[in-house]
Amino acid sequence: MVQLKRSVLGALAISTITSLAAHAGTLVINTDTSDPAPKKAFQTLINDFEKANPDIKVTWNVFDHEGYKTAIRNFLSADAPDLVNWYAGNRMAPFVKAGQFLDVSDVWKQNGLDKTLASAMPSMTIDGKQWGIPYTYYQWGIYYNKDVYKKYGVSVPKTWDEFLAGCAKFKAAGVDCTTTGTKALWPSAGWFDYLDLRTNGYQFHMDLTAGKVKWTDPRVKKVFDNWAQLIKPGYVTKNAAALDWQDAAPLLVQGKAATYLMGNFAVATFKQGGMKESSLGFFPFPTIDPKVARAEEAPTDTMHIPAKAKNVAEAKKFLAFLASAPEQTKINDILGQLPVNNQSTVGNDPFLQEGFKMLSSAHGLAQFFDRDAPAQMAKVGMEGFQEFMAHPERVDAILKRLEAARERIYH
Repeated sequence: MVQLKRSVLGALAISTITSLAAHAGTLVINTDTSDPAPKKAFQTLINDFEKANPDIKVTWNVFDHEGYKTAIRNFLSADAPDLVNWYAGNRMAPFVKAGQFLDVSDVWKQNGLDKTLASAMPSMTIDGKQWGIPYTYYQWGIYYNKDVYKKYGVSVPKTWDEFLAGCAKFKAAGVDCTTTGTKALWPSAGWFDYLDLRTNGYQFHMDLTAGKVKWTDPRVKKVFDNWAQLIKPGYVTKNAAALDWQDAAPLLVQGKAATYLMGNFAVATFKQGGMKESSLGFFPFPTIDPKVARAEEAPTDTMHIPAKAKNVAEAKKFLAFLASAPEQTKINDILGQLPVNNQSTVGNDPFLQEGFKMLSSAHGLAQFFDRDAPAQMAKVGMEGFQEFMAHPERVDAILKRLEAARERIYH
């Protein structure tokens, strides 16, 4: 009888231990962070999380970028991990609408993320719910040659009219007001996105890239009318369609162009080209309509819990950890990008400091045209933008073509 009791007690003890182990379990994370800096950042994040949560063991699977785009669709449907990385805005929308991402509004509410991640909240929200956690982004804006601005007595503009007035001065002096290279198509989208965000606002831009607005809508035409004010007088470098974006960078460095609308990754290219940091400046894209709340272009990387995740409680704990100010400070220092948490800190880099201030106070964040629009629409749209920059007189034909593409692609 005593032996039997011992056996029962032993079985209960083993059962309890097994239950605790199952509860702690492992957290399976799939990411495409295969480049050196993102890989190091994620390793640091996972190490920190395991140290703070010794009962949770993380299994981390790293995919290459291109392979991940296909793999994520497969593993969300079949053998889902507990966490995946992806992108904000319209890029996450198909997974949300297909019921493949979990609603994590409770993580936002319990951790006050509506305040600390406020600028990214609109791009993480669908149907009034939040579907993931943003952890890094970088700013777009206008980089300028301070020496050129000083030489020709032009002040940093706050409004579109002031920007165009400066352009007229540069043109008279034989300097390109702004430069770009649209051979790869996507740099032209930076101009379209910002002009639409400043003319019509964040929600309109999201609706347009989601296929809910006709390209022949007068409000879209107004964007191109504003754009034409820059192109028709010849304020942009000629033959931009023949240049890669890096090919145009020396024009800014050498003072042959005054400005360049680009992402913060371009700073390294400007410096490598010989530009002194003291000569390089940055300002937000000017205001066109003061009634339109300021939204910015800030491609945002995110983490999500698949609907079929097995360890949801642990996954939510990881998301809360990832959202924290200290952790976002640490991983973005490795990435050389910006933390989304507005309580985080950034290093001494002046462009990161300016970008952090600008993005942390933005009303909303667009993800860039080729992330916000489906791939087919992005290609047709950017081909249209490139053509418009070379031939603004073709605007009506371009918009009709884009509208035909919208009807075909979204319906």
